[in-house]
Amino acid sequence: MYSSDEILKMVNDGIDSLPYDRQPRGLYEPVRYVLSLGGKRIRPVLMMLAYNLYQEDPKEILLPAIGLETYHNYTLLHDDLMDRADVRRGKPTVHKLWNDNAAILSGDSMLVLAYERILACDERHLPQVLRLFTRTALEIGEGQQYDMEFETRDDVTEAEYIEMIRLKTSVLLACALKLGAILADAPQTDADALNRVGEKLGLAFQLQDDYLDVYGDFAVFGKKIGGDILCNKKTFMLINAFLLADARQRGELLSWMQASDYRDEDKISAVTRLYNELGIPALATEKINSFYNEAEQTLQQIDLPAERKQPLLAFMRGMLRRQS
Repeated sequence: MYSSDEILKMVNDGIDSLPYDRQPRGLYEPVRYVLSLGGKRIRPVLMMLAYNLYQEDPKEILLPAIGLETYHNYTLLHDDLMDRADVRRGKPTVHKLWNDNAAILSGDSMLVLAYERILACDERHLPQVLRLFTRTALEIGEGQQYDMEFETRDDVTEAEYIEMIRLKTSVLLACALKLGAILADAPQTDADALNRVGEKLGLAFQLQDDYLDVYGDFAVFGKKIGGDILCNKKTFMLINAFLLADARQRGELLSWMQASDYRDEDKISAVTRLYNELGIPALATEKINSFYNEAEQTLQQIDLPAERKQPLLAFMRGMLRRQS
């Protein structure tokens, strides 16, 4: 059995050794740059940990796992462009360091490279792997579209928000775990259970990301704190703030959302204060823990020795304790 730290090293070493020998260099340099920025590598680590539940050497699926990480970073590259974000993991984003056209074209190439790397899996599993990955990629696009549409709506419900983040974030974690199980020839019931683990874990993870966007430390989080507030994003916290607010608080929230002339720090401070008044941090933490507990309970029910599940379980618990 391998620990998540050992698998993470495999992933990082594998990414560092990827060849970029195609031309023109200007197309692939942003791809190399994005993947060199690091990150937690959650999706390839989950995929290899799931594989290691049933097979002894997770390095057998290293390149397909890196393919999943390539796809994830492709979505971030385009997200940053759409959000006009200047910073990712404490470094300039591609459209800032190069330009918008480079971000679009290199991002498109990352998507193709993701498929090329995933195609390196065992041919026996290829049809099932491609069906799952392609469906997941379509769902992520659907989630992104919902997220964009929510920006112009004032009536987004909590249920709609949860479904949006399930599509935008959770399904890729679910895909990672299920792909690992498929490639390891796990029983179908186990693969399906691991898919459910990933969905619940992903919901907890995204809600925590929303929480850290308001209450995190920039030096640790790697992104500007309060970005969701400045963009009026319909997060779990904003939706519930409107539900719980009295007339005065609701009016103040609306005033900040409709304002066009303000200092960023003033808006962030004011909305954060309202969240605190309304008990939003505790409400968000309760929801995060609820989804995480569902994920852990589902994993515990899979019929495998406890010691084989321990590395995956430890990694999941570490995700919940993160500050970035």
